[in-house]
Amino acid sequence: MADVVVGVSHQLLDTRRALLVGSIPGTDAADAMRLAVDRLGPDLDFMPDGETGERRDWIKSMLDGFREHPRFETVRDGDWSDYDTTPRFRVRPGERLYGAALDLGIVAAARASLPVFRELRPAATFQVGIPGALDLAMFTFGPAGMMRHVRVFAEALSLTMHELHALAGGEVLFQIEIPAEMILLARSPRPARKALARLLADRVAALALGAPAGARFGVHLCLGDLNHRALGRLGDAGPLVQLANALAARWPSTRPLHYVHAPLAAAVAPPVDDPAFYRPLSGLRLGGARFVAGYAHERQDLATQLRIRGYVEDAVGGATDVSTSCGLGRRNRADAIAAMDRIRELTRS
Repeated sequence: MADVVVGVSHQLLDTRRALLVGSIPGTDAADAMRLAVDRLGPDLDFMPDGETGERRDWIKSMLDGFREHPRFETVRDGDWSDYDTTPRFRVRPGERLYGAALDLGIVAAARASLPVFRELRPAATFQVGIPGALDLAMFTFGPAGMMRHVRVFAEALSLTMHELHALAGGEVLFQIEIPAEMILLARSPRPARKALARLLADRVAALALGAPAGARFGVHLCLGDLNHRALGRLGDAGPLVQLANALAARWPSTRPLHYVHAPLAAAVAPPVDDPAFYRPLSGLRLGGARFVAGYAHERQDLATQLRIRGYVEDAVGGATDVSTSCGLGRRNRADAIAAMDRIRELTRS
């Protein structure tokens, strides 16, 4: 594993680009991608399929499917109304869990939406969300069981990425999505954060190594967006910087890292209008990866958003790419369009 990140451009740029984290309100993938092209097409380097339908709530559909899986049994049901009402599972007595026994639905969804992507012919790469292995293990088995089973999910995700790479090769970028790591780091005592960031980054980098050589990546640091409510909040951008830098330092050079996205808002809550919150961004060291600042928010006026852009870019030392804090799937369509339009304003003005 190399200490040098292989990316596509330096993080200090004269121009800004837009990123859509993943989910987009739409009737189907075609509707979602056409909406993205209409609102942001020229500004996007990467195009998600919108993660519509049952995929709009990130890994919820995966966990709901475990209710019927022959190797799982439900130990706590949940209706997903909040973070403490999610289902929990365990492996059935007498069974063993293997990565090959888990179909997470990612390949089938990509196979279905790739023809639409190719028909649209956007000047962008097809973006596929890949949940972190630790995240899947934590939400499936809870904190007590996540370390016991994290390797199984890493194996399942590796198989997924190999299959997608064989299907579409250079057309695909994998976006690894890691709220569990971000929340764990943000909630840990300050003296422990540096060592913990390294430990968490090692696991995420190992997940990237599970993909074929040459596979391309982005990373979405996340604070959660269940029902458009964040799981965690930050006192400042310091934990984001620590985890981003640890990831960049440990990233395998044979799997290019194109960007790191950081949530600077918290779901429905707009970003903080205080330059002190953003000053730790001056410590970012991402090598060749681009920094995507997730502060665009439709519920904050443009003047404030432009001021926050100034805080961010003054700290980083140059123009940064622009996104929201998470996917748009938990917004209604009108709010999602407003958020995309805000990204465009912040990218182009």
